[in-house]
Amino acid sequence: MNLNIETLNKLTEQHYKLLLEADPNEKLISKYLNRSFCFEATYNNELLGVLILLPTHPETLEVVNIAVISTQRNKGIGHQLLTFAEKYARNNNYKCLEIGTGTTSFGQLYLYQKCDFRVVGVDQNFFTIHYDKEITENGLVLRDMIRLRKVLK
Repeated sequence: MNLNIETLNKLTEQHYKLLLEADPNEKLISKYLNRSFCFEATYNNELLGVLILLPTHPETLEVVNIAVISTQRNKGIGHQLLTFAEKYARNNNYKCLEIGTGTTSFGQLYLYQKCDFRVVGVDQNFFTIHYDKEITENGLVLRDMIRLRKVLK
């Protein structure tokens, strides 16, 4: 499937619902959204995914939100979004791409490592500190965030 990935100019309710699927903390989303580069992935004018990139250091861009609609998961869309993120980072002179995910997010961890991201650290208790409600994923309570990085050569 050849996606059309473009700058997200107007955030709709559908976009926001997707953002919340990847990050259920509205306060965190509002903190990073206005400081980020936002993109949408469409196919035949249908929204399939969103990608939010936040500059965190002079040469580092972080994927702070990446989401694909549930009916289209495991079809390569997340991989295409990450490939786009890498190309965008390179074209804008970033040297590093980072991403964080939950220790219980097995599918995401697989995808990120498949895309050559390497584990660089763990933010212990990130989700218990920053999220009001307990998050359960894959039958486990989510507590820690795994940080991954891809150095762009």
